[in-house]
Amino acid sequence: MRPVALATHRLDLLPLHPAHADEMALVLADPALHAFIGGAPLSPYALRARYERLAAGSPDPAVVWGNWVLRLREQGRLVGTVQATITPERDRAELAWTVGTAWQGRGFATEAARALAAWLTELPVGLLVAHVHPDHSASAAVAAACGLRATPYRQDGEVRWESGGSGGPGSG
Repeated sequence: MRPVALATHRLDLLPLHPAHADEMALVLADPALHAFIGGAPLSPYALRARYERLAAGSPDPAVVWGNWVLRLREQGRLVGTVQATITPERDRAELAWTVGTAWQGRGFATEAARALAAWLTELPVGLLVAHVHPDHSASAAVAAACGLRATPYRQDGEVRWESGGSGGPGSG
């Protein structure tokens, strides 16, 4: 199972490639973007090294890494990323999304995350999970738009959202 290109009304979700690093370094450059996702902006060189590792795939053969960049079709420019860590044996995928500060508030994260969730459901993957900072209402809205529900469980201070299953920390 490898990531495939996906399309929405306004976006092309392209499988991540190290060549995306230079443009994505600009998209992810705002330090405020990292308030909820942690870390700090990476240089194009450091981001390229990270993308090389991600594109190579998970070192664990039981896990599939799916990473996409979001290209705003009308402008032909990258605006963010979505990712899925898929564990087929557990019938589970963990989703994440990031949209650059300049493109937030336009529904791009929701549009891309919904497309990713639909693709995963068609594979099929039974349980979709996301972890959202409790103060990040915009990201919580994206999770809800994907059909995920907040659970009482926390991981590293983030609320666990999921599409179904028993809801326990070991479920899926």
